[in-house]
Amino acid sequence: MDSEARTDARGRAAGTLVDEQPATDAEPRSGQAPFWRRHATGLALTFIGALFALPLRGLLRLQGPPMEEGFMLVFPEQVLEGAVPNVDFLHLYGPGSLWGLAGAFQVFGTSLVVERLVGLAQIVGLVLGLFALARPWGRALATCVAVVALVVITPPIGLTALAWNGALAFGIWAIWAALEARRSPPRSARRWALVSGVLAGLALLYRPDLVVAVGAGLLVALWGVGSDRRRRFLAGLALGLAPYLVHLARAGIEPSFRGMVLDPVLLLRGGRRLPIPPDPSELAGFLQLSGETYLFDWPLPTPTTAQQLTMWFFLVFVANAVLLSVGWWRARADRMALGPRVLLAVSCFSLGMLPQAVQRTDSTHFAWASTVALAFLPVALAEALGRVAPGLRAGLRRALAGGFVLLLLLAVIPTFTYRRYADISAQTFGKHRLSFPVTNDGRTFYYGRLDAATAMRELLPAVERIAPPGSRLFVGPGDLRRTPYSDAFLYYLLPELEPATYYIEMDPGVANRDDSGLAEDLASADVVILSRIWDDWREPNDSREVGSAEPVGVLEEQFRLVDTFGCASQSSFEPSRQVCRDGAAPPLYELYERREPRDPG
Repeated sequence: MDSEARTDARGRAAGTLVDEQPATDAEPRSGQAPFWRRHATGLALTFIGALFALPLRGLLRLQGPPMEEGFMLVFPEQVLEGAVPNVDFLHLYGPGSLWGLAGAFQVFGTSLVVERLVGLAQIVGLVLGLFALARPWGRALATCVAVVALVVITPPIGLTALAWNGALAFGIWAIWAALEARRSPPRSARRWALVSGVLAGLALLYRPDLVVAVGAGLLVALWGVGSDRRRRFLAGLALGLAPYLVHLARAGIEPSFRGMVLDPVLLLRGGRRLPIPPDPSELAGFLQLSGETYLFDWPLPTPTTAQQLTMWFFLVFVANAVLLSVGWWRARADRMALGPRVLLAVSCFSLGMLPQAVQRTDSTHFAWASTVALAFLPVALAEALGRVAPGLRAGLRRALAGGFVLLLLLAVIPTFTYRRYADISAQTFGKHRLSFPVTNDGRTFYYGRLDAATAMRELLPAVERIAPPGSRLFVGPGDLRRTPYSDAFLYYLLPELEPATYYIEMDPGVANRDDSGLAEDLASADVVILSRIWDDWREPNDSREVGSAEPVGVLEEQFRLVDTFGCASQSSFEPSRQVCRDGAAPPLYELYERREPRDPG
């Protein structure tokens, strides 16, 4: 036996957790164990599947974020038509998620359902990846890990197929594969190292800003392995990152660097940041405030939503500190054991995501930053209990650790976890459903306000009457000097029209800066839709600042108002245009067309 094989043998022997006795998970002789023990893994996965299935219909019919889900519907379709991210439209992340969705649209057609099923696959991948990493601590605790991850990551953004969830799933599985490469026989280990590298590359292809998290987690997972495995990992990483060469060749280095680094890091931050820590007396995020209007009554006493958000902020750091401390302690105590290595790798991966919790202190970013830490917190507590109270039975330690974290979520952030999960599950069965379909050209989007949905049902046919196929469409906010948000989903609902602007996603400090080119984009349009739903956007950041007035001048000089739709002052659920007709309130949407035909040249 060569030295590497001996090392593998020692690693596998030491990697068996003290609490995992062979009798626990080994297959019993036929007929000697009860059904639940013989099929425990299948039952655990079935239970997790049921938790995904319960809110699924509600999630598929829930309102998604109008801009974020809108551009995840529009961008991949633009890619299929030959458009290039960072050249033809602003995209702040890697191209991987767009290419993945474009492939799904190519095969199954462009639709909200397909996009959301891809988003579901990303969340399922993340949850099952965490289950697999926690599996050495037993099926019950691994199931608890999966449940915590599911109720933390799903409610804030639903099934929107954003790049972050996909990157997290790839990153978690990359760590799992790296650990398999560590403990497997040499031949299998080299294959797992290659797979780990490919998965890590794909994670960075989705979100390059995950480089610290992915790098830290994999460094711990692969530390001390043989050189042949490191070479295989690096080969896989190069393979996973190779598509960036295609993107750079098409987009160019300067536009790619501007779109993926300069815009999100330097220009965008001032217009998206929120108070650190969040104010426990009031919510600051505009979308966070909007989401408060639809939650159903919760039978248990809870802190206010603002208080929960503040506690979640600190919980992110506490959970990461516990994971890192226990992982470091256990790894130092037993350098050859697998369990501490898993825990330390996961903790370092999670630690690398902390910037997400401070760059914008809202529930979505907290969920992104804390899902891994909160999910693996039962594992850390079970490890600590195993050393602090070795007399406790293994099953009891795990039950205490898992139960504590499940109750912690109920006590500290119930609104963002159990309450939202229950609300969406109720909508699966038609209860408390507050999302309204808007359909055009066979495409549907769900909106959370009946007044806006009613207005759009009138608006979309009006647009098609004045804009023949191939016309250029510009969608923007009511005041083009402020660009805090965009109803980007309107491009998806009007597929026969071509987007007229690079800023399908509109961000403050980016789209409305003096040299952004927004005015030139507007001048190239044939038809313009302005949404005044976002006129009262109020956040304590640079989004309040007024930018370039040049687009307003272009609108006044080159376009005329065709009609208005909806009314901003009416009840969201009792549409009526009388107040708007009386001039007492602005409309929700304004439709413009060019005064003179656009010069094709």
